[in-house]
Amino acid sequence: MTTLPPPATELSADEARRLALRAQGFLGAPDRRAGVRGVLRHLGAVQLDTISVLARSHELVPYARLGAVGRRTVDDAYWTDTHAFEYWSHAACILPIEEWPHFAFRRRAFRDRPHWNHHLPDGDYDRVVKQLRTEGPLTATDLGGAKKTSEWWDWSGTKVAVERALMYGEVVCVERRGWKRVYDLAERAVPAALRHDDLDDTECLRRLVRLAGQSLGVGTRADIADYHRLKAEQVDAVIADSGLVPVTVQGWGRPAWADPAALETSPRGRHRTTLLSPFDSLIWERARTERIFGFTHRLEAYVPKQKRVHGYFAMPVLAGGRLVGRVDPAREGRTLVAKQVTLDGPKAAPAVAQALVEAASWVDCTDVRVERVGTPELREPLTRELARLLA
Repeated sequence: MTTLPPPATELSADEARRLALRAQGFLGAPDRRAGVRGVLRHLGAVQLDTISVLARSHELVPYARLGAVGRRTVDDAYWTDTHAFEYWSHAACILPIEEWPHFAFRRRAFRDRPHWNHHLPDGDYDRVVKQLRTEGPLTATDLGGAKKTSEWWDWSGTKVAVERALMYGEVVCVERRGWKRVYDLAERAVPAALRHDDLDDTECLRRLVRLAGQSLGVGTRADIADYHRLKAEQVDAVIADSGLVPVTVQGWGRPAWADPAALETSPRGRHRTTLLSPFDSLIWERARTERIFGFTHRLEAYVPKQKRVHGYFAMPVLAGGRLVGRVDPAREGRTLVAKQVTLDGPKAAPAVAQALVEAASWVDCTDVRVERVGTPELREPLTRELARLLA
């Protein structure tokens, strides 16, 4: 492990929180000119997920920062003009196309991987690549079928082959169509100047550690590693040369690193008030969310219904730079239904009401209905504020 210089800067917990909010695009005026593409470049990765309640997570992320951007505009921004590609980062993520060279280390690791969960039948890989070359872009269904049975995990040889080719970097997901991946050859989809694996692992890791630090503002080793799912030893090997600077944060109890550019000016400006996807990079790591916001959050979509505390897809509410509550939303026609609302106190009611009304308008709902409030005595101030905003 590289010996690091002692931290030159000490931050309060509040300063660290505000640095994180600015780095994630929630503090200060949003860059509307750069739009969705600017959000993607700023964050470095936008996580994808199959769950769609108000919208899918990759749509909720720019909405939370920019406001009511059209959902078609979001998809067009990601997928047109060879602007982005989908690959394994924090999870399955949309990534800026210019970062293709910096994931060479992961493509090499996949190529050298000795064991796989799915068997690849002989000849299927070459057949799929040939078919994409002559007929692509294509979905797995177009290629011959994604599954052998109705079970989600029971992939066909075709699906195994095309996903393996995606991991190796020979194939790229160029868009999502009805949530299905659309595949094409990297030689067509990735600009020639970027389409190489020339960078060694150290160069790739150094870049991704620097990007993670910039996107986080300030973070521990675990925070930085988690952003693109690097190993701790990979971070240790390059962090001294990444351009990030060591800092201490009061109350964190562990070493941290910051983007030096973020330390040059104090974070100022307007805070966003919004619902957050549980997969938003501001809060996708539970330990960091607890450390920065004092807010414990868990996605309960995969928790048995009877054991859920806050709801299937509870979305934290950000207001004034704090997480002030949760909403588990649904839609019934043109009504946004808040199936369950949790408020940190009566002062949170106006912010939660504002977040609900703005989200309803974004998804073309004209009304908001609250079903359950975790603290019953807070129902009245919440519904009163909703009635005022909807009048």
